[in-house]
Amino acid sequence: MALIRSGRMINIGGRPVIVPQSRTSANAPDRGLAIKLALAFVAIYVIWGSTYLAIRYAVETIPPLVAAGIRHSIAGAIMLAWAWLRGFRPTRRQWMAGLVLGAFFFLIGHGSLHWAEQYVDSGLAALLIATEPMFILVLGWMMGQQRISRLSALGLGLGVAGVAMLTGVELSVKGSSLLGLAAVLLGSLSWSFGVVISPRLKLPSDALGRTALPTICGAAMLLIAAGVTGEFQRTHWASITLRSIFGLGYLITFGSVVAFTAYTWLLQRVPPALVATHTYANPVVAVLLGWLLAHEALTLRVVLASVAILGAIVLIRRGERAVGAKIPNAAAIMPADNAAVVRSAS
Repeated sequence: MALIRSGRMINIGGRPVIVPQSRTSANAPDRGLAIKLALAFVAIYVIWGSTYLAIRYAVETIPPLVAAGIRHSIAGAIMLAWAWLRGFRPTRRQWMAGLVLGAFFFLIGHGSLHWAEQYVDSGLAALLIATEPMFILVLGWMMGQQRISRLSALGLGLGVAGVAMLTGVELSVKGSSLLGLAAVLLGSLSWSFGVVISPRLKLPSDALGRTALPTICGAAMLLIAAGVTGEFQRTHWASITLRSIFGLGYLITFGSVVAFTAYTWLLQRVPPALVATHTYANPVVAVLLGWLLAHEALTLRVVLASVAILGAIVLIRRGERAVGAKIPNAAAIMPADNAAVVRSAS
């Protein structure tokens, strides 16, 4: 948390991030620093990529909205308490802005992801969440905030082809459902819409408070939704397995604390574009871990869809740079399911 006590805001891949002021040169000939850099990259590549499998384990015996609500309640409470101790006092308008973003980012975005992973393999969920840059591009274009270049249009077409491979009628992955896949895409769209509209909201200038309010508001809405839908009544607390407990604990501890700390530390020492490579690595890690640890199918369809979706992201990024597209400045929310708070999800 000390790493984010002060910093500046930049955008990486359509996501706003907090960049603490650099104190150490990434070019310093320090072997110890090189080891730390390598470990930090492993953290954001592997831990964030593994959060999708952790979600799958958590929702095995913990209802999805309950799991997501507990996860973000703890993370949001920690951040809000820290910001409060630093003198942050949110206004009514800022709380309202937090409610709006909390609904798009966490109630719909993460709530649908946690629900879907009851039916969809974690690797497939990660690949579909990777469509967020595509949704952000289209929504930004519809709202007149950016243009779509030829490269970006090609990327959109390739991305649609990749999604079609995953959501075709003849899904080769046992246990998957079209409804679950649609829920993941809905969550991706909701998160993207939150990114696009957030510049119009009166969010706090305090970076940590700017992150904490949507998180804690989203967590509250998730817990209310869990109560309204009867998830608390259906929760058999004595029947929750150790694997689900460890999955939820992993999401909170490693996904929200360890990886986020590594992420902000890296932004002090290497170019942001290099740190942003985790957006390409996370889906690949999620697919491989699902295959290795959860016996999820790794078919030719999944491989081809992975190549198409990741290739689409590359083309969209290059297309945005080619036209000088202005990515909307959004709330300081950090993709996952889902850290202050990470989308690791997602």
